[in-house]
Formats: sequence, C-alpha cells, structure tokens
Amino acid sequence: MENEVDPKVLAVIEEKRLSGPRLSPVDIISKMGVFDAREKPFEYAWLASGDSVIAALWGEYVSVGANGRWFYLESLNAEVRPGGDARSASQAQRAEVRLTLLKRTFDVGQTFRVVLQTNRMAIEEAERNKNAKISARVRDDEEWHVASWLPDTQVAVLVRGPRGWSPSDEELKTARRSHVPSGAAGTAGPAGESAAEDVDAAAKAYVLRHFSSYGYQAEDLASQDLGYDVEVKDKKGATLLRVCVRGASVGTPRRPLTAAEELSAKGEKLWRLIVVADPLSGAAQHKIYKSSEIPQES
Repeated sequence: MENEVDPKVLAVIEEKRLSGPRLSPVDIISKMGVFDAREKPFEYAWLASGDSVIAALWGEYVSVGANGRWFYLESLNAEVRPGGDARSASQAQRAEVRLTLLKRTFDVGQTFRVVLQTNRMAIEEAERNKNAKISARVRDDEEWHVASWLPDTQVAVLVRGPRGWSPSDEELKTARRSHVPSGAAGTAGPAGESAAEDVDAAAKAYVLRHFSSYGYQAEDLASQDLGYDVEVKDKKGATLLRVCVRGASVGTPRRPLTAAEELSAKGEKLWRLIVVADPLSGAAQHKIYKSSEIPQES
C-alpha cells in the first residue's frame, strides 16, 4: 500500500502519475511496446517490441540505498508469495515467466524497463484477490538491470540506473527483512558470525522437519562433531544419509566446512551437504550436494 512505499519512490510515482496523460494500466504497457497488453494486463513481466523486457515492480518493495540508488530484491522462488503462502498454479506460472525474462536480461547483460505500481491493499492480499485493482502504475524513465542472480539465497538483486553499484550487505539485510513473513523467527538477528550460526540453526531445523515429513528418522548429531549434523535412516533403521547443513541468506556470510566436515566429506560415502536458502522465512528451499559437487563458496 502507498503508506509502505519509501517517500523518495512515492514522490517519483506521484510526479509521473500527475504530470502525464491519464492512462490505464493496460494503455501504459501497450505504449511501451507490449502488443498483447489487453490479453495480459496484470502479468508480472512482458516481452515488448525489439525483444525488450518490461517488469512490474511494486513500489512497496523498492529500497533506497544510502547513496540514493534504488534496488529491488526479486525472489527466485516462483511457488511462494513474498508473505510465505503458496501461489496458485496460474500465479506460479506467471512468476516463472517473469523470472525467465529477467534471467535472460542478466545472461546477456541487457537492461530492462520498469513500470512502478502501488496497490490499495497489501501485496499478499492483492495476489489472492482477483478483484484487486492497481492504485497507480507509471512508467519509470530510468533503465534497470539485474546486478546479481543468487540461486543459493534464492534472490536476484535488481538495480535502477547505471551498472557498477550494488547495495551493501547491511542494505540487503534490511531490505530482506521486509520480504520475510511477520511471524518468522530471527528476522532481526545479529550480524556477522553469530547471524550465520542463527541461519544454520534454522536450516538444520528445516532439514530435520523435511526428512521427518517423509517418514524417515532424522537425528540431530551436530553436538558430537562427527563431520555432519544430521543422520537420516529409513523405517528399518538403515542409514541413508549423513548430512552437513548450511543456511544461506542475503547479507549473511556462510560458514566454511570445518576440518571434521572436510574429512567426513572425503571418507564417508553417505555424506552430503544440504544448503537451505532463506531458512528464517516461510519460503525456504534446499539443494543437496555430493562431496564432489560442493560449491566453492561453501
């Protein structure tokens, strides 16, 4: 809603809205080169003439850095709304199309154009409510680009204006908190190493729940310093995996493997690394690696 938009961003939206001709949300993207605008008025992104990409950005999620530069955190999880609830199949498909278009601009180093919009209700409610109407949609005169695409933390950083600048870790953490469900634990955790440990603890809890939900026996053995955190067994008690867990979150450094973990990774056939992206939110996702597949930053 408008009261959630940074005043600097809202000022630009209001200036654009009041200074130009009154155009409908459909007319705006149509004039920007979207030929099928009337069939896709409320998509999350569009392919326009000249193979250019247009993305709709909610003003509520545009952050302003200390130097006045704007940025936007784009979730790479198409299945989940910013509030943590699951999207419907059609909503998830629209989100996937948007991510595909944005990723293409990132891969080829292309800028994209933006329409800034606000809504009369909270964004999560707007996605659920088919009758929700956009309060304002305006064309942003500045070009945007994808500054970074981070699968481990399930986020892309979109930046307004020229390349060469990215938000600081602290700015990313502050912006990230606005994307975390209000009931999520650890949204204001400490910085540095202790924050990484909090993220790892949440990741471990996620892994224990994940395997238990499939009927496996998942035991927390982290305190024994065995080189892994969780041992997973089947219903008959046979060991399936010995799992080292790491959490990944924007602005929080991930701890490297310990000596015991590196030794276990080399000598234990059942050893795996599970990286859980954004474990403090309701939109956590994980990826599992064999010892030969461990990403270098782990």
